[in-house]
Amino acid sequence: MPVTLINPEGLPQPEVYRQLSVATGSQLVFLAGQVARDADGQPVGEGDFAAQVEQCYLNVATALASVGGSFDDVAKLTVYVVDWTPEKMPLLGEGVSRAAERLGVDPAKPITLLGVTALGEPDLLVEVEATAVLP
Repeated sequence: MPVTLINPEGLPQPEVYRQLSVATGSQLVFLAGQVARDADGQPVGEGDFAAQVEQCYLNVATALASVGGSFDDVAKLTVYVVDWTPEKMPLLGEGVSRAAERLGVDPAKPITLLGVTALGEPDLLVEVEATAVLP
């Protein structure tokens, strides 16, 4: 199995060895549903469906970055929308487009969209669950 040697920023940079070794292969990553909360757990986009979608996608990217991945590694998304109606489609697209622009990625992924009665907290309008494959 190939191994990549790394001296990450924030650690000493020795010349004779590396701080990390990462074996490459196929790794599945299953993310819990991401909601419109910032890093401190504070609500983002209260009552604004597009803003909540954007934050969910950004949170997916943040989670993947923590394990060395990116939104480009997403293989499938499941999107749960409270009280879904087709009239919400343009706002869904707006939120996805804004997140894609900020992340510099192509957001087109296999997706399942489910309308639900409610999510875990009353202010949440959308939740995005992701499965990713890292090399």
